[in-house]
Amino acid sequence: MSDARIPALLDGRVALVTGAARGIGRAIARCFASAGADLALCDRDAEGLAEAAREAEAQGRRALTAVLDVREETAVAGFFDAVAAAFPRLDVLVNNAGGGFHAAFADVSAKGQDALVRENFGQVADFVRRALPSLREGGSIINVTSIEAHRAAPGYAIYSAMKAAVANLTKTLALELGPRGIRVNCIAPDAIPTPGVGDALPPTPLARRGHADDVANAALYLASPLAAFVTGTTLHVDGGNHAAGGWRRRADGTWES
Repeated sequence: MSDARIPALLDGRVALVTGAARGIGRAIARCFASAGADLALCDRDAEGLAEAAREAEAQGRRALTAVLDVREETAVAGFFDAVAAAFPRLDVLVNNAGGGFHAAFADVSAKGQDALVRENFGQVADFVRRALPSLREGGSIINVTSIEAHRAAPGYAIYSAMKAAVANLTKTLALELGPRGIRVNCIAPDAIPTPGVGDALPPTPLARRGHADDVANAALYLASPLAAFVTGTTLHVDGGNHAAGGWRRRADGTWES
């Protein structure tokens, strides 16, 4: 969906997006600004974050930014103080930041494991907890996980386990926060070229790779009133890879497992 076709689904709302400097986070920030939202954005990449803010401001939206590591609680606390001073409330929280590295489970040190847990689970819980006092009734929390939350991931055992933990946390939060009218959902991408993943991606049943904008459009749906009765679920934005399981299309168009 091009920016010109996006209706003002988030007009007058405020969205906080982590990992907003590039890739999926950047696409979500751009999409939300096109839909009328003011933004609070954070990332470690100062240059990319500044560009994301300029894109939002070019569309007439406000953009508060903070260069930080989402695992650093003192920096995150300062960011939330700045958000509270700049905006009267939050309407949407997108937990997009995360990452990992390839290594067999036995080769991951205790320090490496702790880093993966904090980056892919701990900081998500921290951002949710800090955002709750400001999230209004009708608000939306969107946790970006991965197809790896729903299948084995050799070489990414801790990363995969933490994404699964976030998916499970999402279901519980959907129940706990439902009485407040706050919806909590996941997006699980796959086959999306991003700076952290690159272009070496498997084919999908749709016979094409995705784009960060595909994830952004799903996030816009979950953030907007269009998803007012959707909570505790995961949208698989993956071209059908989750549905395919171990099935792959041969060059002649037939399938094998």
